Amino acid sequence: MGQSESRKGEHLQLPPGQRLQRGWPVTHYGPVPKFKPDRWEFRVFGSTADGDKRCWNHDDFSALPYSTVVADLHCVTKYSMLGAEWGGVSARTILELAPPAPEVTHVMVWAEYGFSSNLRLADFTAEKTMFATHKDGEPLTAEHGFPVRLVVPHLYAWKGPKWVRGVEYMTTDRRGFWEERGYHNVGDPWREQRYSYQEEPGDGPEL
Repeated sequence: MGQSESRKGEHLQLPPGQRLQRGWPVTHYGPVPKFKPDRWEFRVFGSTADGDKRCWNHDDFSALPYSTVVADLHCVTKYSMLGAEWGGVSARTILELAPPAPEVTHVMVWAEYGFSSNLRLADFTAEKTMFATHKDGEPLTAEHGFPVRLVVPHLYAWKGPKWVRGVEYMTTDRRGFWEERGYHNVGDPWREQRYSYQEEPGDGPEL
């Protein structure tokens, strides 16, 4: 297969309005937090099955089962990075270790500085949703979310925060940081769900 044919095949994987990106730009809001391993903790709380929260320090989180997925990353700023290998802890592993209550419908993923992003439970439980610690076999850099970032490949990348610190199980939907500031509550790149004015009934709570 020639290079032009190969490149054409790659573009077939791009959601509408996206462009292929070589490399990985750094995009985030606010400063890069300083990692303090002795103070770092990953929490699962809210409507858990047993009513208790579950916590892991950095050593314990790093010892959880490690898996990899090959998946794309689509930024709402219109670039897409295709075929990256993400390594870390599957969201399904967290769900098994800290099950949600039966009535849970959504999660809020919390990160440093109180940043948050809400997800439907079905998106959080998707096969490739990953608490990534590595990309292409190398640890994440601080600018890209070290020690842990969430990757939700089938949604826009803002739905997967950098510097994640925990997950809250919710029985009703609540908007996260960007969702309160005009971004679409669902964020499906294949439907170009970029902004809240595009929302249809049922896509999210009222602003």
